[in-house]
This record gives sequence, structure tokens and C-alpha cells, in this order.
Amino acid sequence: MLKFKQMSVILAGMLLVNSAFVVMNEPAPVAAKKPVKIFNGKDLTGWKINGTEKWFVEKGELICESGPDKGYGYLTTNKFYKNFDLSLQFLQEANGNSGVFFRSTVDGTKVAGWQVEVAPPNHDTGGVYESYGRGWLVQIPDEKEGFLKMGTWNTLRIRVNGDQVQTWLNGHPMVDFKDEKIGAADGSLALQIHDGGGIRVRWKNIEVEEL
Repeated sequence: MLKFKQMSVILAGMLLVNSAFVVMNEPAPVAAKKPVKIFNGKDLTGWKINGTEKWFVEKGELICESGPDKGYGYLTTNKFYKNFDLSLQFLQEANGNSGVFFRSTVDGTKVAGWQVEVAPPNHDTGGVYESYGRGWLVQIPDEKEGFLKMGTWNTLRIRVNGDQVQTWLNGHPMVDFKDEKIGAADGSLALQIHDGGGIRVRWKNIEVEEL
């Protein structure tokens, strides 16, 4: 009986040692990346103005506004973002014809890339358009047009990972598709002022999580 107890104690000790060894040799968990604010609410640090239209900060908000030239204007991030989850809020004042570009480059005021539309009611806010290329890739069906709230703040979320693009407007799924051409591209994030004049949009809480 004594030998049996001694053997049990020895085996139990070996199990404890082995368990500790396994725990100690498990890989350390990878810390999840957190969303980072890319607009500081004070100035345009980290961004570049393209064109002659107006971009400025007012009361902690980023304002885009048509200038005298009534042309296209872009505010691009200095940094490229390939795979990301972007969230921002916008409020359309006057004409809200604008948009959020991703994996894009700008030469003067000619943009190459893809736009998540921000537009007046019934004009496909949340849809995806390829500038100087294939045009609309995904437009918004009529039953989703009512998710846009004019005259108040809207929340737009854009997730691009590999060749998959997803958008949400005020928490409602808008588009979800894959595209080989998008998957091969890289570039900046950008906000747009459409040509034609009379455009004014407020932006805030611009955050991006890199994937």
C-alpha cells in the first residue's frame, strides 16, 4: 500500500511539472490592434490637400467646402492603408456630394481608386464607385436608401481586407463583395469634394484599425 501511495505522489508531481511546462511554452497571445484616430480634431496633420477647394478644422470637426473654382478636391492621408476597418461620422450641409476613397492615389485632382459614396438622399450613399474606370461596382437598392439621415450625423463604416469590400451606414449593411482589381491595389484613404460647387460636409471621429 505504501509503495502505491508513493507511486501516486510521484505521478502527480510529474503531471504538475508537465502541465507547467506546457503552459510556459504556449505562445504569448498577440495583442489585438486598436482603432487609431487619424484626424486629431485640431489641424490637418497626417493629411494632404489636393486641389483648390477648402479643407479646414472648426470646433473639432473637419469641414470640406467648395471653393471659387468649384472643382474636385481631395484630402488624402499621407499613409497608405491596404487592409483596414474605417469608421467615421459625417453631416451633410447644403449639397452633400462627397465620398470616402480607399486604396487610392491622386495626381492633381485626378484620382485613381475606389469611392464609397456620400451623397444626397437616393444617390447611393454607401455604394462603391471606381473613378476613371468601371464606374459603379455596387449601387444601393431602393429599400436601403432610407438609412441615410439628412441634417444630422451619420456613421459610415468601411472594411477592406484583401479583395473583399464591406460597408455599413448607421449600422446597416450596405455592400459586401469581392473584386480582384481592388485586391491587388494599395493607396491612401481620401475624402472628396465633388465638382459643381455648393458642397459642404462636416466630418468627425475618423478612426481606422489596420488588419
